[in-house]
Amino acid sequence: MKKVILSVLTLALASCGATSSKSSDANKLYEVLTQQTNGGASIRFFEILSEPNEIKMLQNDENLKNKISSDDVKNANFIVLNMGEKTTGGYAIGIQNVVETDKNIIVTVKEINPEPGSMVTQAFTAPFCVVKINSKKEIIIK
Repeated sequence: MKKVILSVLTLALASCGATSSKSSDANKLYEVLTQQTNGGASIRFFEILSEPNEIKMLQNDENLKNKISSDDVKNANFIVLNMGEKTTGGYAIGIQNVVETDKNIIVTVKEINPEPGSMVTQAFTAPFCVVKINSKKEIIIK
């Protein structure tokens, strides 16, 4: 009986590993460097950082400085997604999809709002996300 359970667990873990590596190949185009529910700007805006001096600003941030290399400054662009100030918790912002075309990178933003009537933190929050795009092509945000 123990051998059967162990075999089933091993098979399940092996299949999870295969799925996981497949999805990581698809995500090589971008990497979410940080996604937080608080600490962003008070207004909703999206900013694309492509110039070396703009990207170096990110390297000054304690949470990001070890996640951005000097090669990234030359080979990648970065996106800062700010959801703006919210009156409760339960909000988040991130990436839904990234598609590379011949000319550009199309980024679809995903905003999550709390369900009506759900229990949420009664405090002001400012969700934000910083994403590295592993390309210097033009970025279009949807």
